[in-house]
Amino acid sequence: MHLPMETGRAVAHCFAMKTIRVASYNIRKAIGTDRRRVPERVIDVLNELDADIIALQEADRRFGIRSAALPPWLLESISPYKPVPLNVHVDSMGWHGNAILVRKEAEIGAHDVLHLPCLEPRGATMAEVNLGKASLRIFGMHLDLSGLWRRKQAAAVIHAAGLRHAMPTVLMGDLNEWSAERGCLADFARHYHFAPCGRSFHARRPVARLDRIMHCGQLKLVDSGVHESAAARRASDHLPIWAEFKLS
Repeated sequence: MHLPMETGRAVAHCFAMKTIRVASYNIRKAIGTDRRRVPERVIDVLNELDADIIALQEADRRFGIRSAALPPWLLESISPYKPVPLNVHVDSMGWHGNAILVRKEAEIGAHDVLHLPCLEPRGATMAEVNLGKASLRIFGMHLDLSGLWRRKQAAAVIHAAGLRHAMPTVLMGDLNEWSAERGCLADFARHYHFAPCGRSFHARRPVARLDRIMHCGQLKLVDSGVHESAAARRASDHLPIWAEFKLS
C-alpha cells in the first residue's frame, strides 16, 4: 500500500505552483476487474496519481443508503486527500456518484451540485479550490449512456460554468462518448480545449476514450496521459486520466 508523502512533490508541487495536476477516475464503486470491492486498491491508485485535484465518478454505492465507496476514515488515514463537502447525503461522498478530492492542505471555496437533465439520475459537481497562489474551478461529471441526453447534460454544464465569474476552469469526468469528435464532444469543443489523455476503458484492454479532461484558455496544458499501473488495471474497469497545467 502506498502511504501519502509528507515531503517532496506533494508540498513543493502544490504550493510552489510550477504546475497544477488534475485527474479524473471512474472508480466503479471500488469494484475491481476481479469483481471484488477493495477500496484500499483505489486509494493506492489515487496516491500513485499524486494529483492536486481528482474528480471521481461512481464514488458512492448505488443502492441502500448510498454510502461512500471509499470509507472516510480510510481516505483520511492512508491518503493525502479530503473530499469537497457536498452535504447532500449523510453517508455519501458525492452527488449521484460524482465527488471531488483535493489535497488536505488546499482551501475549498465555493462548491455546489448541479442537477442535470436525465432519464436516470445524473448530476455534476463544482468546486473552487485554492492551491497556494493559484485558484482553479473544477467541474466533475458522469454523463448519460444516451447520446441525446449527453448533449443536453453537456449544455447544462457549459451553461452553469458560463454563469460564474471568469476563473481558470477544468471540466472532467466520464463522458460515456464513444465517438472521436461528435455529439457532446463537439459541444464542449466550442468552449473548451481537450487534453489528449488517451484511451482509458476498458482497464484490461483500453479501446475507448470515455474519460476526458477539458480546460479553458486561461490554462496552458503541459502534459497529459492515462495512468496505466498494475494497481490501476486491477482497481476499476476504467483507468484514471491526468493532466498538468500552467496558468497562461
